[in-house]
Amino acid sequence: MPRVLVRRPSPRLADGELTHLDRVAVDPDLAARQWAGYVDVFRSRGWEVLEVDPADDQPDGVFVEDAIIVFGDLALLCRAGAESRRGEAVTVRVAAAAAGLPLSTITAPGTLDGGDVLKVGRTVFVGASSRTNADGIAQLRAVVEPAGWEVVEIPVSRVLHLKSGVTALPDGTVIGFAPLVDDPALFPEFLAVPEEHGTAVVVLDERTVLMSSDAPRTRDLLHDRGLEVVTVDVSEFEKLEGCVTCLSVRLRE
Repeated sequence: MPRVLVRRPSPRLADGELTHLDRVAVDPDLAARQWAGYVDVFRSRGWEVLEVDPADDQPDGVFVEDAIIVFGDLALLCRAGAESRRGEAVTVRVAAAAAGLPLSTITAPGTLDGGDVLKVGRTVFVGASSRTNADGIAQLRAVVEPAGWEVVEIPVSRVLHLKSGVTALPDGTVIGFAPLVDDPALFPEFLAVPEEHGTAVVVLDERTVLMSSDAPRTRDLLHDRGLEVVTVDVSEFEKLEGCVTCLSVRLRE
């Protein structure tokens, strides 16, 4: 059974970090309902949901993907590029141990956010962004290349994280909203999508993806490619530069 790590939103969600967006009002009650609907998608598809302990003092803690990256049966605990987010790792470390994942750790002066890491087959695209530095990328490479992964560095200047601009379909095609992607030619296969919030998909299985309900034209595009598309409203998280990928870490058997 596939498993997924999630963490419920902090009551301080609206105080989360912002880099590329202006701050607008966030409704914490609506965010809590949206998060519950997101998690229900996994449960309805047969995933086991593993909740990381709440971290109410960490406004961005719900974006659990940034704290840990899983490569098969190996997990890498990240060191956040934003100093305010480094407290998130404490409870994520505990959750990884409870899930039975061997754990490596990014150490200072390296920084690495999980949102900067996109896995396609055995290739690891890693964003060189404002949150992930060269030392963090070097440490990532040292951990995963001996296990048979190829690491490819990608410049990221137009969005917060690599996966704010691109994600991948089940067949490995990288998708993104072209104005947000520094250089689409760096990906072997790239499909431009028509909406900013259509850049992010979570692969649920070989023919099903989860995405934001705020990208209906992208939904239709993916449906026409033969995919089943499940949509959820994540508007309150999108206001904070989040997306559907940020809210979970998928552990596949």
